[in-house]
Amino acid sequence: MRTTLHIDDNLLRRAQDASGIRDKAALVHAGLNALIASKAFQRLASLSGAEPRLRVAPRRPGRRKTVRID
Repeated sequence: MRTTLHIDDNLLRRAQDASGIRDKAALVHAGLNALIASKAFQRLASLSGAEPRLRVAPRRPGRRKTVRID
């Protein structure tokens, strides 16, 4: 899809310098992917290990293998 964007020249130059990406389309793609990854990480971190609907899976007894180190 073609889209026209008005991006500050200084911001574009800083992003190119930081990423090493010179192609503008590739730079925008990388930036969008980084934003998506960052937001996904924030959502995961906001759970803080708590998921009220999650049930703990029962453990199966005797399924562990003992490794002997001599």
